[in-house]
Amino acid sequence: MQIRDLPYADPGVADARSGPRFLLWLGRNQLGGQLKALAWGLLHFCGVAGLPLGVGRAVQAVVDRSGSALALAGALIILCGVAITLGDTMLHRTAVTNWITAAARVQQLLARKAAELGAALTRRVAAGEVVAVSTGDVEKIGWFVEALSRFAAAAITVVLVCVGLVLYVPELGVVVAVGVPVLALAVLPLLPRATRRADVQREKAGRATELASDTVAGLRVLRGIGGEELFLGRYRQASQEVRRAAVRSARMWALISAVQVLLPGLLLITVVWYGAGLAQDGRIEVGELVTAFSAVTLLMYPLRHFEEIAMAYSFSRPSAKRAARVLALRRTTEPSGVEYGRPSGDLYDPATGVLAPSGRFTAVVCGDPDAAGLLAERLGGHPAADADGAASVLLGGVPLDELALDEARAAVLVQDKDPVLLSGTLQELLDVPSSGKVSAEDALKAAQCGDVLDALAQASVDTDGDGDGDPMRTRITERGRSLSGGQRQRLALARSLVTDPEVLVLDEPTSAVDSHTEARIAAGVKELRAGRTTVVFASSPLLLDRADRVVFVHDGDVAAVGVHRELLHGNADYRAVVTRETEEEQLDGITAIGELAVLEEIEESA
Repeated sequence: MQIRDLPYADPGVADARSGPRFLLWLGRNQLGGQLKALAWGLLHFCGVAGLPLGVGRAVQAVVDRSGSALALAGALIILCGVAITLGDTMLHRTAVTNWITAAARVQQLLARKAAELGAALTRRVAAGEVVAVSTGDVEKIGWFVEALSRFAAAAITVVLVCVGLVLYVPELGVVVAVGVPVLALAVLPLLPRATRRADVQREKAGRATELASDTVAGLRVLRGIGGEELFLGRYRQASQEVRRAAVRSARMWALISAVQVLLPGLLLITVVWYGAGLAQDGRIEVGELVTAFSAVTLLMYPLRHFEEIAMAYSFSRPSAKRAARVLALRRTTEPSGVEYGRPSGDLYDPATGVLAPSGRFTAVVCGDPDAAGLLAERLGGHPAADADGAASVLLGGVPLDELALDEARAAVLVQDKDPVLLSGTLQELLDVPSSGKVSAEDALKAAQCGDVLDALAQASVDTDGDGDGDPMRTRITERGRSLSGGQRQRLALARSLVTDPEVLVLDEPTSAVDSHTEARIAAGVKELRAGRTTVVFASSPLLLDRADRVVFVHDGDVAAVGVHRELLHGNADYRAVVTRETEEEQLDGITAIGELAVLEEIEESA
C-alpha cells in the first residue's frame, strides 16, 4: 500500500472487541508494509552493528601493521556506511507510510461508522469523544503501528549482536549477552505504573476535549445567558488537571529514561574494566576489546526502541480502546440480505401508528420536541439505541432496517432540526447526490432563499461593485457561521429539496424564519414536492394548514388524524400544542367552542 493509493477502496471490518485486538488487526492488515519496514530496519541496524567489527579490525590491523587487513576493515566500514544510509532512508520512508496508512484506515473506519449511524452516533457517544478519536487518537494509533516494525528490527539486531559477540569474543560476549537482557527488561516493573498514568492523562485530555467541543457548539447560547466565564472556568480547571496528569506521567517516563541511561553506562564500565584486564593478560587482542566496547556503545541505539515501543503502546492502548468503542457500535438491526430494490409507497411506523400516504404532504405534531426528533430519525431508519425489539418502519411494506444502508438512505432523507452546512461554495453545497429532477434554482426558490442569494452576491469575490457577483461561487464558512439561523435553515432545506428523495422527512424546517416567509416556504415545498411523499414535523399553524394530512402524536401514539382546522376545533390536546394554551385557556377554548356550536344549532333551528 502506497500513500498515493489512499483512501482504501475497502478499509475492512475492524476487530473492535478491545483496544489490543484492534491494534493487532491493524498490524495484520498492514503486514506487507510491516515486513518491508522490518527488512529495511534490519539492513539499517545491522549496518550500525557491523561498524564495531570494522573499527575493531582496523585497530587490530594497525597494531599488527597489516595493510591488507586495514584495507578489508576499511571496505567493511564503507559497506556498513552504505547499509546504514540506504536502510535508514528506506526505513523512514516505509515507517512513515505505515503510520499514515494506519491513521487513514482508522479515519475511514470512523467516517463510515458515522455515516452508518447518522445522528444516532452522538446519542450513543459524546461528540467530543468522536473528535478526540478522529484527531489525536488516530495519530497515536498510527505511531504504535509504525513503531512496531522498527522495534522488531531492533530486537532482532540486539540478539544477533549478542550472539555474534559470544562467538567472536567469548570472554566479553558472555558479559554483554547477560547484561543486555537486563537492560531491556529492567524497566518492565515501571511500565504498568507509567501506563496507568498515561491512561489517566489521556482520559482527562479526552474529557477536556469533549468540554471544549461542547462549549464551542453552544457558544451562542452561553453568550445569551452570560455563561462564558462559568464554562471558561470549568475548561481552565479541566486543562489544569490534564497538565498535572501530564507532569505525573512525564516524571515516570523520565525515570524510565534515566534507568535506560544508567544501566547501559554501568554495563559499558563493566565491559571496559573487565576487557582491559583480559587484554592486559593477553587473553584477548586490543581489536577485540575495541569491537566489544564499540558494540556495547552502539547497542544503546537499537535499545532505545524498546523504550519507544513501550511508550507508544502505553499511549496508543487507551486511544485504540476509544476507537474500538466507537467502531463497535452497530445499527440496532442489520440488513437481511434480501434484494428488495428501491422501495416506494406509504411510510408507516408500527410503533406509533404514524402513516404518511404516498405522494401526500403529511404533517406530524408532537408535544415533546425531543420525542419528535427521535420519531423523525426513526422514520428515516435510524432507531434509537434502546429501541431493540421495536418493529421496523415500513416503506411500501418493506422494513427500512432490513435494507442495505445506501438503499435506505436513498429512499428516505431526514433533515434534523439543526442541519449542518459544510464549508465551501453554495454550488458545492447543493452539489449532492440527487434524482436530477429538481434543479438548484427551483429548490432555492421553493425554500425562499432570494434574500440569501442577494446577500451572498454582495459578499461574492466576483462582485465588481455593481452587486453582480455570482452567489453560487460565494464561499460559505464552516457550519454556515457567516449566515443567520434562518438563512442556514433555508439553505439546508434547499439542499434537501435538490436530492428529491422518495420520502423527505423534515424536522422543524422553518423554526428560525418569520411567519410570512414560513407561509411561502410551506406553499413552495408543497408545490415542488407534488407527487412525492413529504413528512414535516412542526407545530406552526402556517405549515399545518398547508398539509394534506395532520397526524397528532401524544404519549408515543397517534391520538388523532385529520386536517389542521378540524383538529384545532375538535381536539383540545392538539389545540394546546399548536396554540400553546395553558390549562385555563384550554377550558376557555372548549367553552367557547361549545357556545359556538350551540349558537350554530339555534341559527339552524331558526
